[in-house]
Amino acid sequence: MKKQWDIFIAFFRIGMLGFGGGPASIPLMRKEAVEKYKWLDEDEFTDMLSISNTLPGPIATKLAGYIGYRVSGWIGMLNALAASVIPTVLLVIILLRTLSEVREFDWVKGMTAAVVAVVGMMMAVLTWQFLHKAGKGLGWVRAIIMLAVIFVVLNYLHIHPGIVIGFLLIVAFVLPVKKKEKEGEHS
Repeated sequence: MKKQWDIFIAFFRIGMLGFGGGPASIPLMRKEAVEKYKWLDEDEFTDMLSISNTLPGPIATKLAGYIGYRVSGWIGMLNALAASVIPTVLLVIILLRTLSEVREFDWVKGMTAAVVAVVGMMMAVLTWQFLHKAGKGLGWVRAIIMLAVIFVVLNYLHIHPGIVIGFLLIVAFVLPVKKKEKEGEHS
């Protein structure tokens, strides 16, 4: 029962604090699943995020469902999904009703501007962590070249990110993996 409570609280907290949509929830999910509860390690979270981005639907619910399932099977998945959706539904109803009445006040405009800055910084930190991991795995030159190519493909050729990720997954499956020989061993 404690495990189910932990799952509910973790994803309820994410649902309450994930202002800015699914992508803004990713750093919060990483914090809960990797750092606080240690349900996943950094590599597992990164892999799960990459695969989740190729699937249709909101990223936050896909991640919540997978993590919940990974931690506690089908019940954990349903628990995580409910916990991540309930706050959003309730807050949207309350917030939209309230904001429609007070949206012209300066303090409301200032609050939303501040939240956008915080979400932007959280996304920048997550981007740096992914780039750092890519630099370690691919080498910095390859990672930066790949970053530049993907930037052009996404922003100037307007190819959907899911197609790019799917293509990269196919390339990863097709290309042979080179194993490094340990020092002192001969083939």
